Amino acid sequence: MALRETLNWARNEWGILARGREMSLADRARWLRQWVPMGARTIGYGTVSLTLGPLTRDHDASLWAMKQWSRACMKGVKIAAELHGDVDVPQDGFLFASNHQSLLDVLVLGGTLPGDFKWAAKRSLMKIPFLGWHLQLAGHVPVDRSQGKRSAVEVIQRFEEVMRQGKPLLVFPEGTRSEDGEVKDFKTGGFHAAVRAGKPVVPVALDGAAELMKKGSVDTGSYDGPDRRVVVMLGKALHARTDCPERERVDELRNRTREAVVELHRRARALRLGEG
Repeated sequence: MALRETLNWARNEWGILARGREMSLADRARWLRQWVPMGARTIGYGTVSLTLGPLTRDHDASLWAMKQWSRACMKGVKIAAELHGDVDVPQDGFLFASNHQSLLDVLVLGGTLPGDFKWAAKRSLMKIPFLGWHLQLAGHVPVDRSQGKRSAVEVIQRFEEVMRQGKPLLVFPEGTRSEDGEVKDFKTGGFHAAVRAGKPVVPVALDGAAELMKKGSVDTGSYDGPDRRVVVMLGKALHARTDCPERERVDELRNRTREAVVELHRRARALRLGEG
């Protein structure tokens, strides 16, 4: 039952039900070959998180399960992720701010970023058996942008709590996946939380995921296709100004972070393509 519900979510999320008649038998077979094992891994590592997480200090078993799940799923679809840049991140709470290219970003960042970071995750993910149960248990933050201003305020408060507790928080400030792989404008929510909590922002850029699974795709394509590397680049921690009102501090930190992510993305792409 749980595996079927997980696959049903994946089909709905990736549009495979609406496009099913357009898919060839070979396309359907490839989809099953890629994502049925992912569903099984979700159940396996989710069970580890749910059973051993509450028994370990700071839910260490849940953190281990998340990272192993990410790496095993990447290996299963033959993705090679590389981490570069300033990997000496702050030791206390802070904000990871990353560009967003693909659904694969969850696997790539989950398997490469250091520390026990928490996700700003779509609320719909919390309903998926095992995966959603793990996200709730491990303290990740559900986000639902359709619920209006009051919900947004509550989410920012929860972001603050995570960072004040000394945990990194990962957000995608573009708000949704980029359709062309380029960095879009940033929203302010995560930066409000960082400024109010007095925590720095670590810019993150990844490149390569969009080529493997663009927005609207139902799988990662043929394994015999182009380079299946994804490069993740970390930048130096950025701190908010202290000499201006909060709104100006938030906007300035957001804009400076986006500039850093754009430059990191350029470097990540050059490295992946062998141009750097």
